[in-house]
Order: sequence, then C-alpha cells, then structure tokens
Amino acid sequence: MSTYKLHEDILQKLKIKQLNPMQEEAAEAISDNKDVILLSPTGTGKTLAFLLPVLEKIDVNIQLVQVVIVVPSRELALQIEQVVREMGTGHKVNAVYGGRAGTKDKIDLKHAPSILIATPGRLSDHLLRRNFDSTKVHTLILDEFDKSLEIGFEEEMKAIIQDLNKVKQKILTSATQGIRIPKYVNLRNPHMIDYLEEGTPKLVIKRILSSDKDKLETLLEALGELCDHPEPQNGLIFCNYKESIERISLFLAEKKVSHGCYHGSMEQIDRERALIKFRNGTHQLLIATDLAARGLDIPELKFIIHYQLPHREEEFTHRNGRTARMNKDGSAYLLVWKDEPLPDFIPELPVLSLKPNKSPKPSQWETLFVSGGRKDKISKGDIAGYFMKQGGLTQETLGLIEIKTDCAFVAVAKSKAQDIISQLDNTRIKTKKVRITKI
Repeated sequence: MSTYKLHEDILQKLKIKQLNPMQEEAAEAISDNKDVILLSPTGTGKTLAFLLPVLEKIDVNIQLVQVVIVVPSRELALQIEQVVREMGTGHKVNAVYGGRAGTKDKIDLKHAPSILIATPGRLSDHLLRRNFDSTKVHTLILDEFDKSLEIGFEEEMKAIIQDLNKVKQKILTSATQGIRIPKYVNLRNPHMIDYLEEGTPKLVIKRILSSDKDKLETLLEALGELCDHPEPQNGLIFCNYKESIERISLFLAEKKVSHGCYHGSMEQIDRERALIKFRNGTHQLLIATDLAARGLDIPELKFIIHYQLPHREEEFTHRNGRTARMNKDGSAYLLVWKDEPLPDFIPELPVLSLKPNKSPKPSQWETLFVSGGRKDKISKGDIAGYFMKQGGLTQETLGLIEIKTDCAFVAVAKSKAQDIISQLDNTRIKTKKVRITKI
C-alpha cells in the first residue's frame, strides 16, 4: 500500500480531513530518517505527527519490538496506545508503566509488540531483566521529553539510551521550549521543527476576581456562568495540591454540582474512572493537579480555571493548552482574590464579570459498569444493540460506550439508569453473563 493511501485510510478512521502544516513537516522530516526535535503547543496533534511516518518503518516480517516510545506518565502511555489502536494498522502495540502488574507486562511482551510504549522506570527495568529482545528497535521516541529528561529520570534514561544502541532514529517532542537536551541522548544533527510561536490564537485568557480570600463561592458563581449554555460545557479546575482538590470537591458536592477529581495520590483505577465519567458527560467538571495538564485523553474543553496559580510559566502554558485545541475556541480563567498579585510571567488580563447567584445545572448522564469486554468478544455495537433492544434505550438516552479488555463503561440517561440495571443485570450479552452496576 502506498504511503499516501496508508495515511488516507488512517485519517479516515480517525475522522480527520487532513494533516495540519506541523504534522506534514514532521512527517516529511521523520520519513527522511533524520533525528527530529518537534516543538508544538499542546493539542496540535504531535502524536499523529510522529506515528504516521514511524508506522511506515515497521517491518511486518519481524516479530520483535521495533519502535519504543518513552513517556513521562502512565496516562500518556495509555493515550498513545489507544491512538495506535484507533488507527487500525494491525500492528501489535502495548503500554507498560509503573503501578501495572508485572505479570501483565510479561504476558504482553511474550508475544512482542511492534510498538512498545513505556515510562522510564518500567522500561529500564524490562531492559535490565532482558524481558524482551531489543536488537531490532530502530526508532526511539521521547514524547514530552522535557519531563522524561528531568533530573529524576536521569539514571533510567541513560540506561535506556545506552541499551538501545542499534537505534537509527530519535524523535523528541515537547510543548515547551528551553530544556537543555543532555549529551547522553546523542542526537545526530537533529532537524528542528518549532511551531511554538504559532501559539493558540483562539485562546482567551481572563481574570475572575473574588472579593473574599476564600474563593469557593466565587468559583460556584463562575461555574454557573461558564456552564450556562444549551450544549454541555466541559471544564477543568486546576489546583496545586490534592488537599485543595478535596476541599473544593466537598464544597461542590454539598452544592450538588457533579464533578470528578484527579491527582497523583488517587489509585489508578479511580483516576481512570474519573476520566471515563468526564469523557462521557457524567461529570462536566474535573478538579485536578498539573498531572492533568498534559497527556490525557479527555474531550475538547471549552474552559479551564486556575483556582490556584501555577508556580512556573511552563505549568501555565501546559494548563492553558488543555483548551483552544486543534484550532477550536477556548478560554482560560484565573480565579484570584482581588488583592492577589500575579506572577511575573502572567500579564495584566481583562476581568470577567459574573452574574450573582448562578450555579451549574446537574448532569443528565449516569455511568454504568458492564463486566464484559474485548476478551469476551463484546463490541460497542453489541452493547449498543443490547441496551436499545433489551433495555429500551434510544439514541438520545444512550451515550458514550468505552470498551476495555475485561469490562465496559456505558453512559445512559440518568432517568433510565436504574431501569437498565433492574432489567439487564445478570443477563447475557452474546454468550457472556454480565453484571451491570453504577459507578
């Protein structure tokens, strides 16, 4: 199949009409086998920019790992893995990361994937233990290299690059500039692609002033203002500390405002379920630390709120990059006490006026857990058909369906959720008897 035809088929599957200029330039440079440094704002499609040309380099006759993608977080690893699967190329892909059972890694690596996505610590451990044959790895990608090349990962990254000594091409990507690339990375006359100056021209940034140092009531009014649209408006509320998230969450729960939480001290399963509910509309709001500022598979956001101001300009950039993505409009708001000074890296900004006594409307969706997934040969179509035919749902009352290896998550109209559980729990989808519960 020609390169053009391959790209055309993949873009059609991803529902993308055409590549943007950054993606086209990156694809050309990577196809020329050059080492590449790709700098572009969050949300501009860097993952697709490096995956398309790299997929062409995979030899289907070699049943070993050929491409290694190093990422700083498990969330980004899972996101890239999902993108590769959605591309439908037939190449085996697996993600390995800290916190995942080592036995699962061994099962995945026994039949080696063509593309291995990994966090630094987990990858260096597998290389040390010789858990997979790395002799055919020809491409090494450091996605969000500004994080993976930080001091904390130095020993692991040195070991990885030293071990993958047959690599012919290195690709480094980031949404920020300024990090010094260590010599041990051993780039060879890299081709620089810098689209950071393109910025996010459709991003609007404003301040929201709170007359009270405790900003909770102002936050509630702001959410009422920002979510007051005919169509649902998804938003992210950024905090610096998990204690702040917990305090805001308790306050919003008392006000019956549907939301999720996301921070590093949560169990992985709880973080994943928070994202599922956010994606399917059960929660329109997610309160998060900077862990959510990059590398998450979340829906297009209309706004983000800096409830607490970031400490560094880099964090400010990444937070803002969660909205106004891929040429769509978006807004970022700084919720500040009226006497609170702004950091030097934030200019004076216009103020958003709020209408008093407004609060967000409740969500109309509920998320149901289904105890059957891909390994049971259950597809989205199977679940949709079952919920509509046996459960009486319509296209309007059945929302997003996410299929996992051994389970699925289904958004249904809140008014129908209990009826679905009563009718369909402990019944069969195809040959699998499933449990259906709320999460």
